[in-house]
Amino acid sequence: MAIKFYNTLTRKIQDFQPLKQGKVKLYTCGPTVYNTAHIGNFRTFLFEDLLKRYLTLRGFKVTHIMNLTDVDDRTINEANRTGEPISELTNKYIKQFNDDLRTLRVQPADHFPRATEHVREMIELVTNLMDSGYAYQAQDGSIFFAIDKYPLYGQLAHIDTNQQRSTERVESDDYSKENPRDFTLWKAWKPEDGEVYWDSPWGRGRPGWHIECSAMATKYLGRHFDIHCGGVDNIFPHHENEIAQSVCGYGGKFVNYWLHSEHLLLGDDKMSKSLGNFYRIAELLREGFTPESLRYVLLTTHYRSKLKFTLDKHHEAQKSIQRIHEIHRRLREFLDDSRGQNNDRLNNELDEFYRHMDNDLDIANGLAVIFDWIRRTNAALDNHELDADAARAGIHFLETIDQLLDILPEDSEVPEKIMVLVAKRTAARRDRDWALADDLRDQLISAGWEVKDTATGPEVHPLK
Repeated sequence: MAIKFYNTLTRKIQDFQPLKQGKVKLYTCGPTVYNTAHIGNFRTFLFEDLLKRYLTLRGFKVTHIMNLTDVDDRTINEANRTGEPISELTNKYIKQFNDDLRTLRVQPADHFPRATEHVREMIELVTNLMDSGYAYQAQDGSIFFAIDKYPLYGQLAHIDTNQQRSTERVESDDYSKENPRDFTLWKAWKPEDGEVYWDSPWGRGRPGWHIECSAMATKYLGRHFDIHCGGVDNIFPHHENEIAQSVCGYGGKFVNYWLHSEHLLLGDDKMSKSLGNFYRIAELLREGFTPESLRYVLLTTHYRSKLKFTLDKHHEAQKSIQRIHEIHRRLREFLDDSRGQNNDRLNNELDEFYRHMDNDLDIANGLAVIFDWIRRTNAALDNHELDADAARAGIHFLETIDQLLDILPEDSEVPEKIMVLVAKRTAARRDRDWALADDLRDQLISAGWEVKDTATGPEVHPLK
């Protein structure tokens, strides 16, 4: 079965055909580093992590580029507000972003190009657009893209440009009005920009936000590549403008598949800094979330569905994670004492999981496969109807799934022999063998480990 993705450009689910067999070129819009990214941002970054991991699991070699916007209106305004040099401000938040990526086990991109390091390429693209008649210079020296010169403008966002007047234009990097207007490619220097400027054929200034991604994407991936991702709020104006300036500036096609993740909601509103309703990673860790539970919450609703976030989701996630942990440990323990009959069903689940994931990363139905298998496998273990081959197949299934979810603990976190004792104690409690459960608890304490029984399952910690 071919992998299929919903392409925002066509509004259809399409078979995925990379430009080069076995290879995928992927560009994802990274953060604007004027503040700490919140979990609404990380919902998109985790969707992109799932996409890349799944393509890799299915045998593709993925080249992934994620930009870092370290110069735009917001970074300059924040630097002016705090009095920090813009480079110090952005370096601080780039480090925080990288720390949060590591915390959430997001696989790093192959390159994280910074906008400030690619201004030359941006000037070259603006020059191409000026020379070909798609851009013009305003009285203040800024350069604007003339959208009435590009008849296909609006194809991604499905916006009707018939009412567009060529005299309308917008200087702001970030705008959300539905009516499209000529947008800035190069911003002439203003006193409030301070020391933030570059020399160009049009005088001192700096690039507009939209031109940054076009220049960096094409530098690292070429002028025509496979997949471009972002949140739905990037569709217009940012990605619409990217298409226009890239197609007109370079000629030919730009991107084949556009994938966008939906909003994370807090209450009934989109989580965003502008509304002041958001959580940062560190705040949620203090609330009791773990990196695994955060990954689970943000990954396990389909990326094109809105996700309403609450603190209570931690408990739901921990309970689900614990079920996966427990069956993994039971199967590993079982291999030391195999018996019973073969269960061929254990060899078929991975294909069924792939079938759902091939359908536009349908993780919800993929999880249903996992938990149905866990229920049946626990019953087979309890009834002595499993053999070693089936247990090995089950472990392979779980560990393959975990290449995507990355929620199983690393071996170094808790020793295997300790987790075996925990699994035995869990089984004893399930069988109401309280004497055995207490004995196993004492063995854990003697080995330097404490086990706490919670509503979502046992939690294991080293004794302090």
